[in-house]
Amino acid sequence: MEYVTHGVCSKRIHFDIDSEGKIHNVSFDGGCPGNLKAIGKLVEGMDANKVVEILEGNTCGNKNTSCADQLAKAIKENI
Repeated sequence: MEYVTHGVCSKRIHFDIDSEGKIHNVSFDGGCPGNLKAIGKLVEGMDANKVVEILEGNTCGNKNTSCADQLAKAIKENI
């Protein structure tokens, strides 16, 4: 899946949700590469709903969202 982000440095998020509702292959276009690669590694194989529960509402600096929050939004749109 592909999600176009809003209000953050990364431009797009790519990810898969398997038939069991697990998250795989998370990658971001743009943003902070080290941190975003780490998020992808941390959520690999996790239940999609759990990822949303953990990441939703996370903010970055003075923004009302973050790349992690955008990932949660992307997942919610696809589960």
